[in-house]
Amino acid sequence: MKNTIQLFEKKQVRAVWNDDEEEWYFSVVDIIEVLTDSKNPTDYLKKLRKRDSLLGEYIGTNCPHVDMTTLHGKTRKTLAANTKHVFRIIQSIPSKKAEPFKLWLAEVAKKRLDQIQDPELSIEQAMWDFKNLGYSENWINQRLKSIEIRKELTDEWKKYGLKEGLEFATLTDIIYKTWAGKTAKEYKKFKNLKKENLRDNMTNKELILNMLAELSTKEISEVSNPKSFQDHEHVAKRGGTISKEARIKLEAETGKKVISPLNIKKILPSKKNKK
Repeated sequence: MKNTIQLFEKKQVRAVWNDDEEEWYFSVVDIIEVLTDSKNPTDYLKKLRKRDSLLGEYIGTNCPHVDMTTLHGKTRKTLAANTKHVFRIIQSIPSKKAEPFKLWLAEVAKKRLDQIQDPELSIEQAMWDFKNLGYSENWINQRLKSIEIRKELTDEWKKYGLKEGLEFATLTDIIYKTWAGKTAKEYKKFKNLKKENLRDNMTNKELILNMLAELSTKEISEVSNPKSFQDHEHVAKRGGTISKEARIKLEAETGKKVISPLNIKKILPSKKNKK
């Protein structure tokens, strides 16, 4: 299973790739929100299932609950549907976006199958997505490198049998708290984020120091061979401390704070300013 975020008209749709079935499973609630612009998509879905009993039965039979990441970075069981079942759900939702959303679904599925055959396409797709949102090439290069370093760290954790979800989130929070002084939740609140990805809203300096923290944690883990989860917590703190010391020294030399309240909406120039 591979968790990811897909973008439809710059709105986020959580998705999980099932390797065995070679199928995407999309968050039903996210789809409802995208198609209806509802402020409470969960409530909208409940009413929809009551109003359309056949649809309610169809969802109950065909749509499983799978692990997906919440806006707070937690892993929760989420009602999900594959492409075929999403088409059935769309039929019951009056929306002008229904047809373009169907085309988008088909394209997402095709791209994933192409990427399996050629992994380089995944990198190209990520670059295109960031460019489409307006990020600079310099930032994109940093962000892609941060994804690589993060994967190396999580692979190291998996090697010791640590579980995605709570254990990964706990160690990540220790790293953040140590070098940045904030947990992931506190960091997102500081940047006024909700569903948005925290790292997608970091400045270059924040990205670089977070990469240093995660790289250091991975390197220390490789040589210290932690035996228990408490050992991993200690390693995460040591890795974060290396980045913390770099942050403090940089701030002392420049007189500028590294941890910034800026988010993507403030970092990128608005369409009005571009004109």
